[in-house]
Amino acid sequence: MANYSSYKQITSDLIPSALVTDAMITPGARKNYGIQWFYGSPNSVSSGCCCLWTVPAGVSKMHLEIWGSGGNGHGSCSWDRCQHFKSAGGGAYNSKYICTTPGCTYTICAAGVYPCCSFDCTGCEGCSSYVNGYNLSNFCAVGGNRGCANTSWTETCYSVLECCLAPGNNGGDFGFIGHGGRFGSVEWWFGVGFCHCHKQTTRASTAPVVGTNVEMSINYCWIRHGCWTVPYANGAEGAQSSYCGNWDNGYGNTGGPGLVKITYF
Repeated sequence: MANYSSYKQITSDLIPSALVTDAMITPGARKNYGIQWFYGSPNSVSSGCCCLWTVPAGVSKMHLEIWGSGGNGHGSCSWDRCQHFKSAGGGAYNSKYICTTPGCTYTICAAGVYPCCSFDCTGCEGCSSYVNGYNLSNFCAVGGNRGCANTSWTETCYSVLECCLAPGNNGGDFGFIGHGGRFGSVEWWFGVGFCHCHKQTTRASTAPVVGTNVEMSINYCWIRHGCWTVPYANGAEGAQSSYCGNWDNGYGNTGGPGLVKITYF
């Protein structure tokens, strides 16, 4: 049944085109909402994406989500034997809910990656993503753990297990870091010792809530480099070998670049 309130409502078909312009509407009188992503090119030497973003008209609140870039994978570390190795970790996740004002500007940087591949026993940490502006203070997401390898016959590379970050950490309301990558170890083969380490596998960790998956394995191969590219914010793969007597030094590749997501309303 119609009531007084329903009689006051105006449908869009009753308003002639161009009769009411944007200049005639005060800020906040009309809702505006959407999602904006920021990211660089997904290649192995990505420089990320940094820019200045302006809050649209009709927006009063924002939910920011950011991911750091993934860590670099490790190099083969040795030319003439099997090795222990651990893949790199995905970038950290951080989020923040804030009030804002139309016309406010924010400096946004979705992290790039380390600018070269890694030949040493340890890779490089991933780079941080950040957003600066009104109602934000030191808001960032750090990069992922680096991959590692060693040539010890008895000592493995240990994986790193991170956890949720306390509210306020790195300027956010809630954030956490994924596992630092699964590790592989050298197996003793009777009669050949540690010179044959067949069927080794490792998995780089993804960034939290991104949902990617990268696994690298090796059966019978002198040397294998890390894969050329990995998904956004994912940890990189490192070099692997399965025989003694390698003639080349393999490299670990760079992690996936960072991400920034802004939901405004």
